Amino acid sequence: MRRVEPVDADCGIAQALGVLTDWWTFLVVRDIAGGVTRFDALQRELGVSRRALTERLAALTDHGVLRREAYSQRPPRYDYLLTPKGEGLLPVLIALQDWGTRHVMGDGSLTATSAPTSAEARRAHALTGHRIPRFTVEAPTVLYFFPGAFAPGTQGHPPGWGDIPGAAGCTLESTTYAAHAEAFAALGVRITGVSTQRPDQLEAFAAYAKLPFPLLSDQDGKLAASLRLPTFRAGGTDRFKRLSLLVDADATIRAVQFPVTDPAGSVTEMLALVKGSG
Repeated sequence: MRRVEPVDADCGIAQALGVLTDWWTFLVVRDIAGGVTRFDALQRELGVSRRALTERLAALTDHGVLRREAYSQRPPRYDYLLTPKGEGLLPVLIALQDWGTRHVMGDGSLTATSAPTSAEARRAHALTGHRIPRFTVEAPTVLYFFPGAFAPGTQGHPPGWGDIPGAAGCTLESTTYAAHAEAFAALGVRITGVSTQRPDQLEAFAAYAKLPFPLLSDQDGKLAASLRLPTFRAGGTDRFKRLSLLVDADATIRAVQFPVTDPAGSVTEMLALVKGSG
């Protein structure tokens, strides 16, 4: 791989591109974030030559973006994992995905829902059968992803929130799940809400709404980037588009709801999915 050192030593963009040299390098980071960590699996996923993949993995390791963890001594084989420096690229992956979805595959409009036939919807439903990397659940779980919910008296929704299609309804969705929590529990299924909000904001909302289940903060973008979940940006923060996953006890996704245009109705639909999967 021919490397050209960036000439602008004071430009962060130029220096970053000196590490992330081409589109294959971005895709390597994307797939490793998604849990594809071994050489042969990466080659199959990407369709890149062994030489090109070897060069990019070596360069990313040399730059401290990746670290190697041996899983076989004879012959020597490694998992390639993101370092903290590499995890710093997760917001970049999320931003690239949002930009590509909106401005390359779409018309540039900011929406929080997608058409059922869109590429974004196909990507979401293709998660069925996919194991969530580095994620643990103790029992079958519904993970419902929502843009943002706030307790009264706290910092409220970003300006223009009500004008974003599909952004409203997070409180209704959460309280509807709360009302059906016993029905899910009777089927052996737990409930967890997920947002990119700060943990303190989620704790305040859970207390206000008296939710009988936890809310999880993906403020660091690890779930969003690893699963390439649909997001949009509002108020300077990446937000989840409304989506729900039924996950089994080994963190494998068994069902996907997306797009979710009826926050309350989606809970009834998910309960029916749980009953049908039992």
